Amino acid sequence: MAEVILVTGGTGLVGKAIQEVVESGEKREGEQWYFLSSKDCDLSNLEETRAFFQRIKPTKVIHLAAMVGGLFHNMANNLAFFRVNMAINDNVLLCAHESGVDKVVSCLSTCIFPDKTTYPIDETMVHNGPPHDSNFGYSYAKRMIDTLNRGYSSEHGRKYTSVIPCNVFGPHDNYNLQAGHVIPALIHKCFVAKRDGTPLQVFGSGKPLRQFIFSLDLARLFVWTLRNYEETSPIILSVDEEQEVSIADAVDAVVEAFGFKGEVQYDTSKADGQYKKTASNDKLRRLNSSFEFTPFKEAVKRSVEWFEENYETARK
Repeated sequence: MAEVILVTGGTGLVGKAIQEVVESGEKREGEQWYFLSSKDCDLSNLEETRAFFQRIKPTKVIHLAAMVGGLFHNMANNLAFFRVNMAINDNVLLCAHESGVDKVVSCLSTCIFPDKTTYPIDETMVHNGPPHDSNFGYSYAKRMIDTLNRGYSSEHGRKYTSVIPCNVFGPHDNYNLQAGHVIPALIHKCFVAKRDGTPLQVFGSGKPLRQFIFSLDLARLFVWTLRNYEETSPIILSVDEEQEVSIADAVDAVVEAFGFKGEVQYDTSKADGQYKKTASNDKLRRLNSSFEFTPFKEAVKRSVEWFEENYETARK
């Protein structure tokens, strides 16, 4: 019997990366991979979602689909982020259960962790206090995936789990200057500044610290999780703690990759967001000790090259 693996959010940043690693060697004999676009099905609509699951009959699911955005997009739309993501997550897991799907791996985010916490954060701390106020809608909706997973596991024996990546970037990102995350927004800004001979303007002080994971690395870890990780509790998929960089470091890496020689201006009137979200990947290292992450500057350079080559068609 063929294994039908559905990837929701299959045309986004991580979905495209998973498709690339699957097609370049990770696909096994007898597997059929289906990469779902929002154009194929509105996952916030239960009946549409149910009909889709009944049609393709997946046996495993990687659930990436979500309403997402950067700091300022979150700050302005917390209610929508909560309602839409709650609907998507509830519908996908319900329809997976109704369809007999035994294994679902959903995607959370390090931004869901409590704002007031000790560092490094780990998988046991997801529900230990309120998230940062800037993205409370998205954070609470994502946390509820863990609650749903526990329910389907305890009541129905399903192997529904979740991963918690640190900040993801890479080819096929969303480069929108208002709604994009920090690195793709910086890449787009730097592209325009270099083209137009204008200063590169960076929102905030550049001081906050982040762990960044290259999308192709995360994709390989998603496939590994689907095939090897058997716990219901989440697992953090992150680079090591010593690979944490400041936003200013990320700016420098983008500037270097572009060969940008202009002025860089930091607008400190803009919010910095959460100062740090340092995550421990000890669980991942115990279970997959040999995994090697792409060096940060190399990953930024590959991302910049992709954007330059695909500027006309990139999401922006």
